[in-house]
Amino acid sequence: ELAVWGTEDGLRFVTPPHEGRLSEARSLLHMLGALDGNQRITDHGRALAKQPLHPRLAHMLVKGGEQAAILAALLAERDPLRNRGTDLALRMRAIHNPNAFADAHRGTIARIKDETKRLKRATTKRAKLDLGELAALAYPDRIGLRRAGAAPRYVLSGGKGAILPQGDALAGHRLIVATDLDGDPREARIRQAAALSMEGLEALFGDQIKWHNICTWSRRDRAVLARKHRRFGALILEDNPWHDAPDADVAKAMLDGIRELGLKPSRAARRLMARAALMGDDFPDIKETTLMETLEDWLLPHLMSVRTAADWKNFDILPALQSHLGWDNTQRLDRTVPGYYETPLGRKIAIDYDEATPGINVRLQEMFGVTRHPVVGQTPLQITLLSPAQRPVQVTSDLPRFWRTSYEDVRKDMRGQYPKHPWPEDPTQADPTLRAKPRK
Repeated sequence: ELAVWGTEDGLRFVTPPHEGRLSEARSLLHMLGALDGNQRITDHGRALAKQPLHPRLAHMLVKGGEQAAILAALLAERDPLRNRGTDLALRMRAIHNPNAFADAHRGTIARIKDETKRLKRATTKRAKLDLGELAALAYPDRIGLRRAGAAPRYVLSGGKGAILPQGDALAGHRLIVATDLDGDPREARIRQAAALSMEGLEALFGDQIKWHNICTWSRRDRAVLARKHRRFGALILEDNPWHDAPDADVAKAMLDGIRELGLKPSRAARRLMARAALMGDDFPDIKETTLMETLEDWLLPHLMSVRTAADWKNFDILPALQSHLGWDNTQRLDRTVPGYYETPLGRKIAIDYDEATPGINVRLQEMFGVTRHPVVGQTPLQITLLSPAQRPVQVTSDLPRFWRTSYEDVRKDMRGQYPKHPWPEDPTQADPTLRAKPRK
């Protein structure tokens, strides 16, 4: 009515309607052809508004003509047959021959017949449609396709789920139209329905049945599935493999798999991420949470050969991270937070960034002469000083202080255990070495 008046947008309600329900109403009217793409009334919509029926039934009556009158009258009334399953065809037979049904409600049937006569006067004859096709005109969003399995569960073209009573006469049909549901939002129970043929569906909605190529991540298969679907709304009428799916489509679907599986950086990638975290705020953020939020930006171009959980397990994100940082940032990182510490002897020792504080393990004698504690960024390295047998003897984040304090005690212990190695009184003035004392 608001669309007919043309005042919907500017009308101030005393009690505003629920926005979600208003949106569903607009969607249904658009599906019935009563509103155009701009939510304005169409000529067909004006014709529906003139009918004293719900827009669903009015649409069925206008499109189906005289033959739809009895079904419109039936659906607008209470059920004339109680506890007799869901099949609308049984109700139609009861209306035509109530004497054959001892449990038929005669008063209801009489009202349906009177309403049928009234509705017929305002209709014309149209092409012959069967019961399911007429019902589908009124309920294009409730055309149901049977799911796989023993239970008579259906997915409806509008996207919701529904189930028939076990053993119902319609339970074996692949396609039905649910004309009455109990309203359960999760999986509604079907109270009335009609069988629908594939030919009938294609005759009515052939222009809306289209092929769709899709790539999706399957949690069950733990892989990207590329399929060709022939669809009507939410119904997948045909499902075939999509063998030549573009790599870009597969890679985009794989992102959903990565969101489920997690980033799983290699040890080298974790070291790079930890080093970057020690840089300033002007350096690109490659913390794991940020990377997971921006997968499309840095990872997508590198996923062309990844489509399963096993592929992802063997994939190293390090090259993608390095590409994301770029040459200039990588050079800055190497200068400020290097991956290696170069000892006074020129040896490169990998810095361990796995712990909260970056650190190295190095022979104590190799650090002789070092009077300034090495840092990465603004963080002092945690140095584990090793004996000649590569066993830890001291952990320090302040090497000059260690030389001044604890070194003397360490020297006393080590001279007894390793007499062939140098233990100078002033290590700051000694030359670094990895060799034992020369023989006399």
